[in-house]
Amino acid sequence: MSRPAPRSGPAVLRMINVGYGNLVMASRVVAIISPQSAPMRRLREEASERGKLVDATQGRRTRSILVTDSDHVILSAINPETVASRLADSEFERE
Repeated sequence: MSRPAPRSGPAVLRMINVGYGNLVMASRVVAIISPQSAPMRRLREEASERGKLVDATQGRRTRSILVTDSDHVILSAINPETVASRLADSEFERE
C-alpha cells in the first residue's frame, strides 16, 4: 500500500466574516459591490434564477454584494468598506 506524498505544511484557509457568523473563503472573493444600482439588482435576480444566490443577511437589509470566482453572489448586511477591510486584513496575514 502506497502513502500519499507529504505536504509542505498545513493548508491555511483564510475566511472573512460577512456578518452574523457567516464566513466566506477570502481567496474566492472577486468583487465587493454596493447594492443600490439597477445593474446590481439585476445581478441579484439573475443569480437567484440560476441558483447561485447566497443570502447571508439573516433578514437584515443588504448593504453589500460579494461576487465569487465560482459565479456565486453573496448578500451581506455589512457595509462594503467593512468587508473590504476584513478582506485586506486576511491578505495581510498571508504575508
